[in-house]
Amino acid sequence: MQTRVVNIQRHILEQQRIYEGVSGDFSMLLNQIAFAAKLIAREVNKAGLVEILGLTGHMNIQGEAVMKLDAFANETFIKCLDHCGHVCIMASEENKDIIPIPEIHSVGKYVIAFDPLDGSSNIDANVSIGTIFSIYRRKTESGRGTLKDLLRKGKEQVCAGYVVYGSSTMLVYTTGNGVHGFTLDPSVGEFILSHENISIPSKGKIYSANEGNYPYWHEGTRKYIDYIKKTDKATGRPYSSRYIGSLVADFHRTLLYGGIFLYPEDTKDPKKPSGKLRYLYEAAPMAMIVERAGGLASTGRERILDIQCAELHQRVPLIIGSKEDVELYETFVQGRGE
Repeated sequence: MQTRVVNIQRHILEQQRIYEGVSGDFSMLLNQIAFAAKLIAREVNKAGLVEILGLTGHMNIQGEAVMKLDAFANETFIKCLDHCGHVCIMASEENKDIIPIPEIHSVGKYVIAFDPLDGSSNIDANVSIGTIFSIYRRKTESGRGTLKDLLRKGKEQVCAGYVVYGSSTMLVYTTGNGVHGFTLDPSVGEFILSHENISIPSKGKIYSANEGNYPYWHEGTRKYIDYIKKTDKATGRPYSSRYIGSLVADFHRTLLYGGIFLYPEDTKDPKKPSGKLRYLYEAAPMAMIVERAGGLASTGRERILDIQCAELHQRVPLIIGSKEDVELYETFVQGRGE
């Protein structure tokens, strides 16, 4: 029998008390993010019943076709955050440039970057999709905020989280003191604490990768995948393959069950030789979450959180998951594997 029911607002306030000198601005910002997630979840859940499926006819900065639900999620996040008074600048995976706070609204001391609807290519197939967000304290002292406030190292984040819209809607976030998950109860419209202090297993039995890119991977990555697919009962091999193609969904499973998710560097597109996933909107926030849960995130050669973001839509390879699995991958990429 459940004896303690904690909604996300109460949990955020309890977390606020842990950090000396933290104001209520941060708590209210997280509450606005949770509110935006509820609005998006509402539309996702009725997507097949209203005119919100399909393409808008436009392309985003990544050169990808914009889904109608993509555009709705992006607009919802912007509208929920641009007037709250706690943010000085924003960035979205869907927007080419930074998103300034309108002059009519006051600004605050936080910076937010977000992927409003990750996995949107799966929308029409009713596959789990999600939202990813990342929060920093501003670097500039005053004003509307600038690009300088956004181009940061991942380890400077003060909060990271994601929302997965699946069989249920779940919001997971960390402020550095554990990773906590909340499931949306539609009957009361509240995110309720359902996964407290999530800890990823130190080693898993599942790997998640788009093996259609195998011919384009570097030799170390191919050797690693071949290795974990070989049978060896002493080491728990072979690993099982699970790949959805939606980062939030694949990462969420990896976080709960352990294992490794790989979107490594490849040579398929010479224009994007450093990886596919966006550092600011995807790699950095997921890296903060997994490390606070006891896992690792790497490019194969360096820690994700140590990378200095150089441009708004910078891409990086992402290897993320259980500590032992990521460390083993690194030995193969660095030429030390079997």
